[in-house]
Amino acid sequence: MILWVALLSHFCLGPNGAVAESTGLERIDTCGTSCSQGLHCKTKPDYVFRPPCQNITEGLNMSSVFHDISLSTVMRCEGRQKCSLRLRIKTLLQLTESIHGLSVCTVTAGMIVNCQIFSFTRSSRGRMSGLQVEVENDCTEVSPSQQVQVIVKTVPSYCGISWFGTYETPECMMEDLRRHVPDCITGRLSYDVNPERKELSVSVSDMLEDHSYHLRLCYKGFICFGTGASTLIKKEEPVKAATLLYSRPLPCLCIEGWSAVMDAPRVQVCPFKDRLEELWFGVVFDPLEETLSWESLCPVTAVVALCQEREGGVCEDLPHASQNVSRGKITFTEVDPHPQLCMKFTVGSQSWTRCPFAGRRFQAWEVAVTGQQGHKELKITSQMTATFSVGLCVKSPGPGVCQLTKTHPVHVEKKKAVVLNLAEELCNSCVQVKRLGVKYAATVTHCLEQCNQSSPHRHVIGSRTSLDLTWVVVPAGVCLSGIIITALVLHVLLTVHQRNQKRYRNQKQIDHAFDSVATALKTHPHGGILIPDSLQCGNTEKANLISQ
Repeated sequence: MILWVALLSHFCLGPNGAVAESTGLERIDTCGTSCSQGLHCKTKPDYVFRPPCQNITEGLNMSSVFHDISLSTVMRCEGRQKCSLRLRIKTLLQLTESIHGLSVCTVTAGMIVNCQIFSFTRSSRGRMSGLQVEVENDCTEVSPSQQVQVIVKTVPSYCGISWFGTYETPECMMEDLRRHVPDCITGRLSYDVNPERKELSVSVSDMLEDHSYHLRLCYKGFICFGTGASTLIKKEEPVKAATLLYSRPLPCLCIEGWSAVMDAPRVQVCPFKDRLEELWFGVVFDPLEETLSWESLCPVTAVVALCQEREGGVCEDLPHASQNVSRGKITFTEVDPHPQLCMKFTVGSQSWTRCPFAGRRFQAWEVAVTGQQGHKELKITSQMTATFSVGLCVKSPGPGVCQLTKTHPVHVEKKKAVVLNLAEELCNSCVQVKRLGVKYAATVTHCLEQCNQSSPHRHVIGSRTSLDLTWVVVPAGVCLSGIIITALVLHVLLTVHQRNQKRYRNQKQIDHAFDSVATALKTHPHGGILIPDSLQCGNTEKANLISQ
């Protein structure tokens, strides 16, 4: 029975009556300094600027003095949520008459150096000289996730006999700290999602006692950017819960909570962290600049590429049309808007496709094959003036394989259709059309009907099959008719003008002739009359004399 009590006490109690928790840090009721039995220790502050070290005597060296130095963390509690962390420094050394004590200094970032001297009484060190003794102190207060530098020296200080060590205190992720250390108490968040009403019902537990609590939604990145004002749960409220509204279930949308104290630690829970598909919306096209852009609302490492949608839902990547993105905005310039042109997002082994031009939105041009059997026409219409590549594509035995044999550039004016005659009957062939003058464009393929090989009026395309594309430009006939009509009108106007000019000159000549006759009647000595020989001879006039 006594043995059982001893074992239980050893398991549950540490030095100085310290309580050890099996799932957490060791607890202590009071801090202090303890030495080996028979060695009396006294603690007093030490000064950072001490006298210079002394030369080593009696053959002392580092390994012969310090046998072992260990660092650990313990917890001192004054209540359930009022615990603090302490650094325990345990030193095992070989005591000699020339060693009167130990000097221990701790250094932390942004803090003043803390040094203490543990001196041994003369009588006790005389009795225990030549023996291994242990000195332990656990009064140095530290914080979670803190890096501490420890320096241990002898008193007096001998040159070359100093121990240096670095220690990292436990993080707040440790469950014991999250429950009992105020610097680590964030509260626990649980939630329910109502997708129809876009609501998050949040409950808080294990929050800091006697303090109110803040809740908000934020977008998590390097820091968590708030989406609006926070909700305050007052400490007097019996139910620690609140309802938060959201607009989109983004993977970086998180619930953030913290106690209403200065510099309180915060906790984030992200309900939609696996909803990556929500990131691929917001593809924007500028029809004036012909740019296609997308900006992520959350930090994500992805490959964004342009692709063309094919049969069976497969999206084939365009050449040289992919970009890596982690944050920020990406832009593709000189993009031809077409319903088959899509944007593909790849994260790891998963891919998502978004087609911003589906449903004929922003469709800039269109191609169609019309006509009866034996006579086909390819009609291209465009909302802008552009040049297209039109070519014959011969099908290969493999599925979806088509080899381009010939291409012809075709210029199309804005909103003016161009019709191309497919003069020969093309069996097992397709026509491919692609817009030129842009970086990224879809290739539209129209396949013609299969020929019946048993029919005497049909033939199968061989290696020398050609595509006879004869231009039938509808606008040319309209323009020619306009030119002819304009020429006829101008001809009529010119004829009328010439006749008016002729009539005016004749009238002027007649008036001049009458004036000449009148003058002759008055002045001619024979009383003759001058009669004009011709009234259409310009300024040259001939006259005959008629005698009375």
